[in-house]
Amino acid sequence: MQSGKKRVTIFLPLLLTLLAVLVAACGGSSGGNTTGGKLSDDKQVYVIPLSGLSDVATLDPALSTDSASITALDMMFTGLVQLDDNLKVYPELAQSWKQSSDGLTWTFTLRPNLKFSDGNPITADDVVYSIDRALKPELKSTVAPSYLGLIKDSDKRFAGKVPTLIGDSIFAVDPTTVKIVAKSNAQYFLQALTYSTSYVVEKSFVEKYGDTDFLKHLSEGGCSGPFKLDQHLNGKYVSFVPNSNYWGSKPQLKKVVYAFYKDPQTAYKAYKTNQLDQAGVPTANLDEARALANKQFRQAPQLAIDYFTMNWLTKPFNNVKIRQAFALSFDKSAIEKSITKGVRLATNHIVPQGMPGYNPNLKAAGGVTSTKGDKTLAKQLFQEGMQEEGYTTANFPAITLTVATGGSQTSKNLYEFAQQQWKDTLGVNVTINDEDFNKRLADESGTVGNDKLQMWAAAWIADYPDPQDWLTLLFGKGSSNNENNYGMGKAKDLSVQQQTQDLMLKADVNQNATERIAQYNQIEQQLVDDAAWIPFDQRTTVYVLKTCVQGVVDNAQDLTPPGDWAKIYKSSDPACANTNTYK
Repeated sequence: MQSGKKRVTIFLPLLLTLLAVLVAACGGSSGGNTTGGKLSDDKQVYVIPLSGLSDVATLDPALSTDSASITALDMMFTGLVQLDDNLKVYPELAQSWKQSSDGLTWTFTLRPNLKFSDGNPITADDVVYSIDRALKPELKSTVAPSYLGLIKDSDKRFAGKVPTLIGDSIFAVDPTTVKIVAKSNAQYFLQALTYSTSYVVEKSFVEKYGDTDFLKHLSEGGCSGPFKLDQHLNGKYVSFVPNSNYWGSKPQLKKVVYAFYKDPQTAYKAYKTNQLDQAGVPTANLDEARALANKQFRQAPQLAIDYFTMNWLTKPFNNVKIRQAFALSFDKSAIEKSITKGVRLATNHIVPQGMPGYNPNLKAAGGVTSTKGDKTLAKQLFQEGMQEEGYTTANFPAITLTVATGGSQTSKNLYEFAQQQWKDTLGVNVTINDEDFNKRLADESGTVGNDKLQMWAAAWIADYPDPQDWLTLLFGKGSSNNENNYGMGKAKDLSVQQQTQDLMLKADVNQNATERIAQYNQIEQQLVDDAAWIPFDQRTTVYVLKTCVQGVVDNAQDLTPPGDWAKIYKSSDPACANTNTYK
């Protein structure tokens, strides 16, 4: 879930145009109209729900895989570079950087007088330690090999073949200079460094308490971002207070609380009864939310795709025709119209609209152009796949779809709709296994190279605005995110899959922007033809916000850059949540 790269700035206007259109339609991108001045410091408490969770999965930057954990981590930690509200890379802890003539060596100069939340200096030693630590095989990070994969010998470090990358490909040249050697001149190097695996933790702090226990002491120090940990109460909330030693402009809010709610409906009710400053909007409440006074309702585009995926190492999904049949069996446009009611947009795409490399001419599997699918073709492909594998109705493998609805009725309706469509079209009974979100994350991350999961529903949110984040990162050879095992196994079309993976590596380092995007378009089309995913909608962020909250800026990645917190505050507008519980 993340560089001044030329490739990004060339295509960014498309993203900004999409953002501008949707935000304008929703009445603006920052805090609503307000009357009165700023509330006193003791009332600058901002409470936001995390729905469907009883806790975040991790507070360790090296281990984060999901948006809830990254939301919390972004409060406390930051790295050399970050993305701004326009999703452009800017220098964060780094003051500047330069790239060698061959494109392989990056040298970063740190800002002067950087400090951790305990007042200890942030030095180049902490930066290189943090990156090297994320790749420690003992941590078993499922994300570090991908987001740090461009660093020379990172694969050897993660495999335990070298004891450290410090002095090998990452160097603390002096206290304020970091040098990183890449293994290729890839176009997304800086973007990848904005992911949390590159966030800076305090070397002495981690060494004092240990790789796991330091997380219990983050209220004491060790934080490099605009906030530090206040309280972390499983099942209740995780809260943050300003880091007075953060290098940039300090937050105006005196406490930010992420409260855990069992489902979106409960959180929305809490918003209406003034227990929350912000909340997502369940589909059943859309009309009501849109009618709330003073533009409390907000909607913005999001670079996020919801999809079903199938494990290619499990039967029957090792057969491409059966996968294609599942992909073409249901009407995605009906989901948009009747279930998500226009807040999620039907799509056949892996790379979402608004991303560099979005292909408006992409077709669904079988050359289908509509998001309605093609049930006649689906039945034909299914029967052909059955014959190829020797299946009958009696011996066709049982199918289990693993999901994590988090109590969302809309999600339940969506999965049950797909379940019924597969039964009606293919005659297949699909069992839905609804798990806790964090368990589903763990199950999904354990599928690489094995048949642990058969079929599941998930969402991918852009880490950085480059198509590599949607293609090579998710389906590339050796990627820890290749959870559906594309290019593995003994499928008849395995050579085509592996040729596609080879093309990914060529596109990643192609210096010609036009050629590079064309290559990614070809890759995405092949992945969709193969039914690597069954994308069904592109998300928009839909929520309500109390009008007393000022300075919130929506962006297509649903992130809050560290510097933005200095602009967010609560006014004396009477439409404000009662946050006394969290003081």
